[in-house]
Amino acid sequence: MTLLRRAVLLLVLAICAGSVAAQDADLPPLSHDTEQAPVHPRQTLDDILKRQDGIADPRQPRDFTTEAERALPAHTQLGTLGGVSDAEVWDALRFGTAEVKVSAGGPQARVVIQNGGMDWLKLRRGPLATYGGWLLLGTIAVLALFFLVRGRIRISHGWSGIRILRFTAVERFFHWLTAGSFVLLALTGLFTLFGRKTIGLLSGTGDPQTYDSARAAYAAMAHYSKWIHNNVSWAFMLGLVFVFILWVAHNIPNRLDLVWFAKGGGIIGNGHPPARKFNAGQKIVFWSVILLGASISVSGLSLLFPFEMPLFAATFAKLNALGVPGWFGLAPFPDQLAAQEEMQYAQLWHAIVAFVLMAIILAHIYIGSIGMEGAFDAMGDGEVDLNWAREHHSLWVEEVEMEDPGFRRARASPAE
Repeated sequence: MTLLRRAVLLLVLAICAGSVAAQDADLPPLSHDTEQAPVHPRQTLDDILKRQDGIADPRQPRDFTTEAERALPAHTQLGTLGGVSDAEVWDALRFGTAEVKVSAGGPQARVVIQNGGMDWLKLRRGPLATYGGWLLLGTIAVLALFFLVRGRIRISHGWSGIRILRFTAVERFFHWLTAGSFVLLALTGLFTLFGRKTIGLLSGTGDPQTYDSARAAYAAMAHYSKWIHNNVSWAFMLGLVFVFILWVAHNIPNRLDLVWFAKGGGIIGNGHPPARKFNAGQKIVFWSVILLGASISVSGLSLLFPFEMPLFAATFAKLNALGVPGWFGLAPFPDQLAAQEEMQYAQLWHAIVAFVLMAIILAHIYIGSIGMEGAFDAMGDGEVDLNWAREHHSLWVEEVEMEDPGFRRARASPAE
């Protein structure tokens, strides 16, 4: 009886083996014809990245020719697994219709594939990068055109040779702390958004070996860029707080600002309207830095701590309660967001506000450097020429003269 069972088992195994061999024989052999070759089932991360950047043809089978590649176990490959019916499973997971059972974590833990990430990626690579880039380039172009037409704003009465203290060492320190950290944040933020394009620029002809070297260089730059961006942000936020404390009293709007705007700030036309320590244009820069900088900081903190500082679900809930979406004929905003969705909203807001502030700061840098004679001295050594001060901040000079009689004597009888 035992021999009979063994014989039957061997017969079944033989039939199964023959069936598998017949199915393999019916499969078309892999061809290197790029028009007909199927995608090789073994795919590494390197293959996927090259296809995304247009370096490799997705229809061309991958040849694992090196010993290191052939030695890789199957589970390390990023190819498809299972049969064709898996497509329905992945669709259900992607669109949230699959029944995923979890022991803890609530609804967020059931998110296996967050489909909204594709919408975020399209916005980030499309409108955000495109319009943000054009905003910065357009700002630079407008400033260059303005410089060609208006030229440098000169001191009308020339240099007096008398210096007046405008900003103390403490004021200058926190100004440069805020300004320097913002420049680093802007550069690293732009690299995070546009940096992957440097792979194509560095690789040149698209040669695979050159591409690998370019990708390695980009990976190193992206790593350090992220580290700088995350850590320099603390310096920016510290500077923001002290800049507010030091100068908020001088930046309260008043009626003099209306006169300043009416006369174009002296930039358009002749003569400069009276102003105290900060004129209306400088107040706009101040409040832009404070308000937009604070918004960027809060959204950045939300990106660093998405589980501890979710922002948008609560904000959307308040806006829905006020009926704001209905004002514009929109559906209610989503007020139940997973951590991934919170980060996507925060990243988009972070970048949009940062682009606006970068454009404003470009104009500020222009005026404080090549755009206006004598302006840089205020944040250089802290002292400005008396004639410059009287032309741009006449009321402030009068206040200094009233508070410091010694300055009046020094002005009347300069040492040189």
